[in-house]
Amino acid sequence: MNFESDLSKGECLTVEFKSWIKTSGIKECINLVTPELVAFSNTKGGTVYLGVEDDGEVTGCIGPYSVQNILDAVYDKTRPPLFVEAEEIPYKGKQVIALHVDNDGLIHTTTDGRCLKRLGKNNRPWYPEELSNRYSTEYNSDFSSKVITESSDLDIDLLEIYKLKEKLRLRDRTSTLPDMDDMAFLKDLGLIIYEEGTVHLTIAGLLFVGKETSIKKFLPQAEVIYLKYKNESDIEYNTRLDLKQPIITILDRLTEKIQNDNKILNIQIGLFRMEVADYSEKVFQEALLNALSHRDYESMASIYVKQYPGHILIENPGGFLDGITENNIITHASSPRNKLIAETLQRLKYVQRTGQGVDIIYKETVSMGKPYPIYRHYNDSVQLTIYSSTEDIDFVKFIIKEQESKQIAFSLAELMILRFVKDNRSIIFRKAVELTQVTEDEARNALNRLQHFSLLETVGNQYMLTARVYDSLKSGIEYTQDHTIQYLKAKRLIIEYLEKEENITRANIQELCGYNDNQARRTIEKLKKENIIQNDRTGRYANYKLVKK
Repeated sequence: MNFESDLSKGECLTVEFKSWIKTSGIKECINLVTPELVAFSNTKGGTVYLGVEDDGEVTGCIGPYSVQNILDAVYDKTRPPLFVEAEEIPYKGKQVIALHVDNDGLIHTTTDGRCLKRLGKNNRPWYPEELSNRYSTEYNSDFSSKVITESSDLDIDLLEIYKLKEKLRLRDRTSTLPDMDDMAFLKDLGLIIYEEGTVHLTIAGLLFVGKETSIKKFLPQAEVIYLKYKNESDIEYNTRLDLKQPIITILDRLTEKIQNDNKILNIQIGLFRMEVADYSEKVFQEALLNALSHRDYESMASIYVKQYPGHILIENPGGFLDGITENNIITHASSPRNKLIAETLQRLKYVQRTGQGVDIIYKETVSMGKPYPIYRHYNDSVQLTIYSSTEDIDFVKFIIKEQESKQIAFSLAELMILRFVKDNRSIIFRKAVELTQVTEDEARNALNRLQHFSLLETVGNQYMLTARVYDSLKSGIEYTQDHTIQYLKAKRLIIEYLEKEENITRANIQELCGYNDNQARRTIEKLKKENIIQNDRTGRYANYKLVKK
């Protein structure tokens, strides 16, 4: 739930505002939100914000009230009972209650018999004749959990089940899933359902354990095309693979192709030698699995994996989901387009969570001194470019040494800030927020932690590398030059100020130059030694003026 984003977006397919102050009490509020939550759960899921007017004005919720009582009441007033997530959000001195439901694949009604669905900003009755289509993409927001009614156990590749079980045993020795019989294993993962004693595959089931012939029959667009180019500027490829196979088989085959061509860079760090591959297996697999779980399977386009000598381009059918852009993709809360595929990958231990994993791609790339990955968004597709070259070996060595010596692990935000300052000499707070795509508090915490470990220091309103870090990454000459430039800027500002005003105080200098108290003191002493300023008044109310020449 992103309240500010939803507030600016307004009421829509997944967002509803309800006034608290215009109701007669908590019972009326519950009666208003229950049908909204039922409609959301029967469509794509969504959030009701209590304490917000229809036009987006936040008027707040006035107590006394109990959020738990609201959740209990919604549970009692729905069939099957709805499980609702709640969050109290303080906003500009007012309190908002956010109530969120997911689409769980069930059809929910109110206890008085109303079955509703969401249509744009409004709710509409869901009539019995429409319920027969509950597995169509129109009514099931997760396409990957749609049941293929024409499928049967004859479409299941038993070898794929065996491979999934054996790989899970290696990835998670505590998992009990591999000990189940094959059909129970698939049913537990949601890859099959039983209808009147007959086995049917879900879309996710087809994509994990379906026979190749069955994939071609039921979902021919579920294809990954691998192209290899000899030169960066080539238009014609010299190798092509067309893969209409289960997801893990595709992952294994393409990982092998990439790893076979990988060149290894050896980096010596004391007695320790580190190998940096052109393409990290973790990065490539995370990127490909993102494409496979986030692609639009209703589009007839294929996923393309294009390998050039210096980069890999992955093209994925289906644009970004609502709210995601190139500027927030690292930290935006993920809502997988194909939830069952994402959950299956998580349960099989191929991904850490059902999120995008974009932060994993960035962190691995930045820490290995490689160029940032680049996302490009089009109306009907997303492109991701990852690069092979290691641009900054000294940065890689420095990060490894610091993490080893301090027994810490840098966050992605900290790595991105260090990399930026190393390349650009300094960073200001607003740029750190923009660069890392985190909140102001998280950016401030990252900067403070880097200062705590003596990696950054403040010069005015800028953060710069400390002298110790310059010794590792740059040179003492550059450190002196950078600080000299900062002093010369401050000196020019102070002289210009005194040419217009009679005198200047230390507080004036702090405000003018963005300095803290100690930095202002040091600058004053330096200007006095250079005979540029002198005391006009001493003591508690000390100020300074230009030396007449």
